[in-house]
Amino acid sequence: MEYTKLGSTGLDVSRICLGAMSYGEPNDRWPWALPADDAKPFFSAALDAGINFFDTADVYSQGTSEEITGRWLNEMADRDEVVVATKVFNRMRPGPNGAGLSRKAIMTGIDHSLSRLGMDYVDLYQIHRFDYETPLEETLEALHDVVKSGKARYIGASSMFAWQFAKALHLQDANGWARFVTMQDHYNLLYREEEREMLPLCADEGIGSIPWSPLARGKLTRDWDETTNRGETDEFGKTLYQDSDRHIVEKVAEIADKRGASRAQVALAWVLANPVVDSPIIGATKLEHLTDAVAAVDLELDERELTELGETYAPRGIAGHR
Repeated sequence: MEYTKLGSTGLDVSRICLGAMSYGEPNDRWPWALPADDAKPFFSAALDAGINFFDTADVYSQGTSEEITGRWLNEMADRDEVVVATKVFNRMRPGPNGAGLSRKAIMTGIDHSLSRLGMDYVDLYQIHRFDYETPLEETLEALHDVVKSGKARYIGASSMFAWQFAKALHLQDANGWARFVTMQDHYNLLYREEEREMLPLCADEGIGSIPWSPLARGKLTRDWDETTNRGETDEFGKTLYQDSDRHIVEKVAEIADKRGASRAQVALAWVLANPVVDSPIIGATKLEHLTDAVAAVDLELDERELTELGETYAPRGIAGHR
């Protein structure tokens, strides 16, 4: 495993981050989630492979992803050696103040997340989306206070417009508040709109990109018309990609065949080749998913391959946030 600094911080993270959205008690929204005992081998294999970076969120399987993540990392790893990230924003309970990024929601959210994780702090606390109903200053000052209280070491953001992220960074600098150090954005061979403004902004501001869905919900790893149980029930995922992208999937397959590598390795190596990307977040429900992700770190695509993979991409509308 290779390691890199997270953004402009001094924190070392593995070049692959294991995302825990795949783990939790199955429910109507996450019927494909793996419960605790089924998830255990993935945490063990990740640690054995040198992965030290793990990402979850309060909303994943309504908190049970955090519970599983905390259970196995607390049992298997030295807390000082792993980097644990979680997120806040989405609705966790009905009624007023059950979602969003108000001071109340953030302060409640971090305490509940720490309780589920069984930890005293998280290394990276992220806002899951932009909150249009709360003053940005309120959100940012609350996040600053979370850091100063010792409950989070760093803070990060996830999918939003670049102007929103730039405004947040400006307010943090102007007020002396803890600064976002990461952007967890939607980025892969089938969705490259982040290259217009967000990734250049991150490069300029020293922000580390930790993309979600770097394999496009698995579409880059199989034939276009092949389906999975998750794909059939993932309503959000159905909004992200379009049928005209099948030729990119075919190019991935072609290069993978020539290289004697898996499609997942090729698609992930393309993401890792972007110098702004620190650590793509991968999901794994089969151990070979994890093996492929680790192998991708050592797969260096040449300029011709990078060009061939990217040359037919067509611009499209925003997907993944509003």
